[in-house]
Amino acid sequence: MAFSELHKQYVMNLYRRFLRDSLNWRIRRDAWRADASHIRAQFEHNRHVRNPRELATLLNRAEEQLASRQHPDPYKPPTYVGGTKWERNLPPRMFTDEEKTESLKDQNV
Repeated sequence: MAFSELHKQYVMNLYRRFLRDSLNWRIRRDAWRADASHIRAQFEHNRHVRNPRELATLLNRAEEQLASRQHPDPYKPPTYVGGTKWERNLPPRMFTDEEKTESLKDQNV
């Protein structure tokens, strides 16, 4: 039985969320690499599961495990929402044509 593209994307997204969460718990990349290898081994161990019920159980258990180990203060890249550089040096607001003509009318008065 072949899995749908949606299923593959879901599993890949779950794997990436596990990696990102484990990176929140480790400061050094070399220490994180061992965790990443362990996570990969867990996903590879269950790679050939084809039974839909068993697969659903595995995915639910993985989601619960991920939710239970979330870091209380996750790393946020500086330019992302909530980062230290978020909305710093915003580009100037772009005006619509109506606002431009209205502004020009006000200046001529």
